[in-house]
Amino acid sequence: MGKNILKYSVLIILLTFISLGFTSTREVKVNDKFKVNGPLLTTVPTADEPLSRTTPPFLGKSFVGFKEALGFKESRGNYFVTNHLGYIGKYQFGASTLKLIGVHNASDFLSDPELQERAFIANTARNKWVLRRDIVRCVGKNIGGVYVTESGILAAAHLAGPGNVKAYLRSGGARGFKDANGASIRYYMRKFSGYDTSYILPDRRAKI
Repeated sequence: MGKNILKYSVLIILLTFISLGFTSTREVKVNDKFKVNGPLLTTVPTADEPLSRTTPPFLGKSFVGFKEALGFKESRGNYFVTNHLGYIGKYQFGASTLKLIGVHNASDFLSDPELQERAFIANTARNKWVLRRDIVRCVGKNIGGVYVTESGILAAAHLAGPGNVKAYLRSGGARGFKDANGASIRYYMRKFSGYDTSYILPDRRAKI
């Protein structure tokens, strides 16, 4: 009888031990910075957030992918930055370009990410209108050693202005352009090639 009691006691202890192996009473804490309450398309930094925390999202060749990749190249996606030449915001707009699309207060513009996104759309639509004939004529060709796409043309126009891009294309790549940091039309046409920019419609009078 004593042996049976001992045997059942050992069995109960073993079963208890096994059951505890599959039960955790420890509370698991989730860091708030990893919680997402909706679809994550992009990271919008605050004015005092370091640039190193802003990384370009992977959005493929969509239009959102195009504008986020271009914004990251211009400012690492920082809406609140002003560079040493006075270009401002995520897309590094100059004062003359902003005036063309109806923005006259640089301080308000710099503090308003939504306004900056609208400005990018308006400026791209205006550039697409200015370059509409060149897009039809040049897309699919190799010019200056670069396969020409619509998104490449529009990215280059954001860098250099549509007039300089038109001169580049019509000269077969002979009339180049480089900004103060050494970025060229040719480089932008190659880097931003193949994105879907059909979302943007040409608009001569595009405004905010």
